[in-house]
Amino acid sequence: QVQLAESGVGSVQPGGSLRLSCVGSGSIFSFNLRGWYRQSPGKERELVAKILAGGQTVYRDSVKGRFNISRAKNGNTVYLQMYSLEPEDTAVYFCYMRSPYGMHYWGKGTLVTVSS
Repeated sequence: QVQLAESGVGSVQPGGSLRLSCVGSGSIFSFNLRGWYRQSPGKERELVAKILAGGQTVYRDSVKGRFNISRAKNGNTVYLQMYSLEPEDTAVYFCYMRSPYGMHYWGKGTLVTVSS
């Protein structure tokens, strides 16, 4: 049974930084994709960043240069370091992992609020 748990709930001022962590339990070492999505009220869930098995990373345009995704060597934890946060980054952030067999797993989400 795979479970993902995010941490890093935070409220920061514009321009601030925050790091999110997602710890996975279960047999996830072989998972080939880990990432972060976010969803704001009234909007669809959108990809923020993802890291592939080979270490390649993909970011949505609005966070390029401000966010950095990484993972632990054992693959159990994926991080999202966020810098220069903007009010538009306010959302619930979801951790996501995908198995080599195409199974999708989601965390329950963690709220990030950027406000002065």
